[in-house]
Amino acid sequence: MVGFGTALRLEFAGASRFTNASAAWREVASLASVADAVNVPGTGLIAFGTFAFAAGSAATSVLHIPSIVVGRRHGRAWVTRINPALDADSATGAGTGTATGTGTGRDAYTDLNTALPLARVLEAAQHVDFTPGTFTPEAFLAAVDTAITAIAEQRVSKVVLARDLVGRLSDAADTAPTLCALATNYPDCWTFAVDDFIGSSPETLVAVTENTVTARVLAGSAARGTDAPTDQQAAIDLATSTKDQDEHQYAVQSVLAALRPHSPGVTASEMPFTLRLPNLWHLASDVEGTLSDGSTSLDLVDALHPTAAVAGTPTPTAMALIDEGEPFDRGRYAGPVGWVGADGDGEWAIALRCAQIEPNGLVRAYAGAGIVAESIPVHELAETSLKFRPIIEAFTP
Repeated sequence: MVGFGTALRLEFAGASRFTNASAAWREVASLASVADAVNVPGTGLIAFGTFAFAAGSAATSVLHIPSIVVGRRHGRAWVTRINPALDADSATGAGTGTATGTGTGRDAYTDLNTALPLARVLEAAQHVDFTPGTFTPEAFLAAVDTAITAIAEQRVSKVVLARDLVGRLSDAADTAPTLCALATNYPDCWTFAVDDFIGSSPETLVAVTENTVTARVLAGSAARGTDAPTDQQAAIDLATSTKDQDEHQYAVQSVLAALRPHSPGVTASEMPFTLRLPNLWHLASDVEGTLSDGSTSLDLVDALHPTAAVAGTPTPTAMALIDEGEPFDRGRYAGPVGWVGADGDGEWAIALRCAQIEPNGLVRAYAGAGIVAESIPVHELAETSLKFRPIIEAFTP
């Protein structure tokens, strides 16, 4: 789904950013008149969203309702036109609007009164040279040592530490070629671009479709091999690694615990499986359940974030160690990014393999690693380097 223009932009901040967003979206949806002839997930009134990782972040959390949405799912294509009659200065995001979804089962649109943006030939992505940001490799190694000490003292079982890289675009740089590179190179990931925040994440935070909730948990990773035999061995080593299995189970259990109040019968894969991406192997588990309380996808985002996969276990202690150990604001990195529909259904990923593009052209990329008792600092640093690859390569034509 691709959105064009702005019908309404809602901004949130602080510890209540998710609950305020959920309430504001319910209000907007209740006041909207929606005609949806296609009726598949993503048609009708939708908003794209991106949220800050931490309550104290300076980054703005946003729900962006576009004027036009072009989408395709399971062979069905559609266009939605959203015509606002909105009270944009309402503090709670109240307003009215209309959303009309029209489309066909073919890649053709037959009922368009609004011209779509013209297709264009993409030029090569602008080359960006990335250098260490606020958190140098040496400082990251020291922070990992500190985290391992905290684990040995039994203050925490796992903590995720991230570092940053920075580069610069020219003021007129077009990021569409970068997005196309991400989508092409990582077709099994969630490629996103919301409010100049771009990336290609392998991890679903939560998806809700007609009262069914699903998630995919990723924790534990290994570099791909250099040929078929070494690649297969890398997957086997990951699947049998005590360190990675422990890290993975912390993440799975945190997701199950957060979802059970909303879906008592929620279950996870009996054993994690190895997920192959172009640059990494991941340990992955799928989670599924039936909602019992009418929660929307935004409500579940509030319940789940932050998971052990991006924060640690126990979460309050891990978050405190992140605040102490990372010398920068994560912004939207590792926060929820995705979309929500008028009925509350939606799909939200964890914002990984990502970068924020600032108004001055600065590009700040992020990558992290889960630290557990068996962690070796240089290995964790190498893991972050592998996770930077999607963004670095996307900015390297």
